[in-house]
Amino acid sequence: MPQAIARRAVAALGLLTAAVALQLAATAPATAAAKCIKGDRKAPYTVGWANIYSVPTWMKQTSGTIEDVVEQLKAKGLVDSYVVTDAEGNANTQIAQIQSMIDADVDAIVVIAGSSTALNRVIEQACEKGIAVANVDSLVTTDQLTVKINTDSNKWGAQAAEFLIGAMGGKGKIIIMNGPAGISVSEDRRAGATPVLAAHPEIEILTETNTPYNAAPAQEAMTSLLFQYPEIDGILSLGGALTAGAILAMDRQGRPMVPMTGENYRQFLELWKEKGLTAWATMQPNWLGGFGVYAAVQALEGRDIPAFVEVPLPIIDNSNLDEYLARAADFPADGYIYSPYSLEMFDDLLAGK
Repeated sequence: MPQAIARRAVAALGLLTAAVALQLAATAPATAAAKCIKGDRKAPYTVGWANIYSVPTWMKQTSGTIEDVVEQLKAKGLVDSYVVTDAEGNANTQIAQIQSMIDADVDAIVVIAGSSTALNRVIEQACEKGIAVANVDSLVTTDQLTVKINTDSNKWGAQAAEFLIGAMGGKGKIIIMNGPAGISVSEDRRAGATPVLAAHPEIEILTETNTPYNAAPAQEAMTSLLFQYPEIDGILSLGGALTAGAILAMDRQGRPMVPMTGENYRQFLELWKEKGLTAWATMQPNWLGGFGVYAAVQALEGRDIPAFVEVPLPIIDNSNLDEYLARAADFPADGYIYSPYSLEMFDDLLAGK
């Protein structure tokens, strides 16, 4: 008899435990897998795009992909409002605009950082408030956000330097063309090239430039340098529009073309074909911004989002240059011929495929 009573007691205790567990499961809020997500935000969401500047065509195209993805998510009932700011290149203005988004309690913020460090605190504040923050392209140093999405800028610079050194036969005088100083993408590309260049002492760096990613200022900078340096054997350009500016400056002065690197900037690719250049390029896809929107919304929906998503670097050379130029008419004359994208592709990238 005592054993039977004990068995009934254990069974009753098991039922009670199960009942309590079910009740707790029913009343407890959902636990979100991604950082910053608290599980108390419901679709449709308000998405904020904290743009550092909108003047360069690359940024305009990036904004276009963000708007496109927002519209696709609206059609799925996941987004209802879209807020855009423009800091006009000023990191302090960008901080204030992100703070305004936090005060308005948007659900997600996509940001290309105007400073790798200055935005840290305001981004951390957004995370603390349960806002999904996707940082793409130019990254901050804090990890208190939902996801960072980028190509490997160090690898970008290393591969560009390796191509140029090979094309020059391992020796010669070069000019390095960088983007704006202090922008993480520009700094990281240059850092990636540093050890490659250091390993080839017969490569002489004549000088370096820092200009916006636009052809006009790059052309102006290169024009001045051409008068100063009568002998240039290669151009390590770490941005597509920069290379176009260099080509235009050299062509105007009747200087012979030399091996050079760059990006998928349409004018650069067209000049490359026209002049039969020895060249190499890769791509910082404009759809990184749209991918950021998608990743943030997926995090809000409870999906487990990796802290960092590396987007593979595509290589453009003489073997596939014509494939890019075949789609040139679909892009602005001063724009970038970027690769196609889809929500399904974003799913694959989030899954590490």
